[in-house]
Amino acid sequence: MKKNGASFPGLLLKKGKIKEQFHQVLKELILNGQLKSGTKLPSSRTFSEMMSISRNSVISGFERLVDEGYLMTKKGSGTYVSAIIPDEMIHIRPIPHQHHVDDKNADLNINPNMKVMLSNWRKSSPYKGHNLTFNIGVGCTDLFPHELWGRLLGRIWRQFRDQDWKLNEPLGFRPLRLAIADYVRTTRGLNCNEKQIVIVNGTQQAMNLAAQVLLQKDDEVWLDEPGYDGALGVFTAMGAKICPVISDKFGMDIAYGIKHWPNAKMIFTSPSHQFPLGGTLSLSRRMALLDWAAENKTWIFEDDYNSEFRYTAPPIQALQGLDTQHRVIYAGSFSKMMFPEFRLGFLVIPNKLIESFKVAKYYADTRTSYLEQATLAAFISEGHYARHVRRVRKACYERQRVVIEAIQCYLPASIRVEPTDSGIHIVCWLSDSLNEQDIIDKCRQVGLGAQPLSRYCQTRPTDQAILLGFAAHSPSELVAGIKTLAQIIA
Repeated sequence: MKKNGASFPGLLLKKGKIKEQFHQVLKELILNGQLKSGTKLPSSRTFSEMMSISRNSVISGFERLVDEGYLMTKKGSGTYVSAIIPDEMIHIRPIPHQHHVDDKNADLNINPNMKVMLSNWRKSSPYKGHNLTFNIGVGCTDLFPHELWGRLLGRIWRQFRDQDWKLNEPLGFRPLRLAIADYVRTTRGLNCNEKQIVIVNGTQQAMNLAAQVLLQKDDEVWLDEPGYDGALGVFTAMGAKICPVISDKFGMDIAYGIKHWPNAKMIFTSPSHQFPLGGTLSLSRRMALLDWAAENKTWIFEDDYNSEFRYTAPPIQALQGLDTQHRVIYAGSFSKMMFPEFRLGFLVIPNKLIESFKVAKYYADTRTSYLEQATLAAFISEGHYARHVRRVRKACYERQRVVIEAIQCYLPASIRVEPTDSGIHIVCWLSDSLNEQDIIDKCRQVGLGAQPLSRYCQTRPTDQAILLGFAAHSPSELVAGIKTLAQIIA
């Protein structure tokens, strides 16, 4: 191609933007050694005439290659290929590859608790996926009012320049704390004011702060068996001793815990909807737990992650609302009702712990994002959140019934379901002829996000089960998912 510069060996341009092509081709000639270090290049005018392209395209290519370190200019002399090009600099002192390194003997100075945490992580991480049917822990994302939220966010953003920066303190944006305190007093029976509210980045941060403030190494912590693996990770990282306490349809067995782990410093519990089995802590067990905790100066971490997903019965009184000795740290979340990426939650803490939690929150991340807090405050105070809750609750109840009816229709002999009046997943107990892991492996192959019950167990479970999330899918998608499940089980 004479027109494109056959007089300069190797410099052939393809279709496309000339200046981009010139830059790329000249760079390749340098990298493959055809233009060696120290070579003087023709002037931009000469290149332009040789290539029949504009001089501006040549100058643009030269400038980029100078900026990238491939070319250098000498005043009054011209343009040269750099003595050491960037790609060579990267490889001047390569890090020698170490063979046959035994990680057990490597002195990495890593927190020894990480060994246990990594074991727990490997157990749970293979079962995570995105947009899989029956995923666990995902609410009705299709019902979230995106346009309304966008309008509120836009309004908050326009007002942002006039805000007093001091309003967004470590405990959280005060209007949001006021809105939350009013809401939880009315709907969850809490006994609190806005001074006791701490805005956090989800339940995981809530647990981390509580562990940091209230626990020391080797302190005993009760955790449901089976129980929430996120809590297991947090308390393990703190060096706590995890004490598995059996759970049944009445929630955590408090008598069992007292008998086997009488020296516990914290109790992690989900009294409104035990995860993953779904039991509700009975009133007698609630009172026994509160009395024992007060007598033994033990802290109770109440994870009320699912309280708003009750379908036919009224909301259950939160444990915090029954606590007269101020031993309960209450955690609430918005991600299940809103969408998973909405990482805002809150803590309700006893007055005597406010200063300690404020300091812990400050040194964790200083403060939570202002814009999300301010938008959520408006969303709650203007009544949008309450309407959204009612809409989601109605949809979830319908979706729960659809998936249970589909199981009874297509898998009557293989799966036994015990419906609960709350929650966004169901526990499916498997017949003796089925193998839990085999079913999970097949589910992954066909895009089903079912979870094995064993993922949440510290000890080997006596019965096998899989968990199916239903809130994030339409009734037709749920029925189709159950039909697929029936096909792989058959």
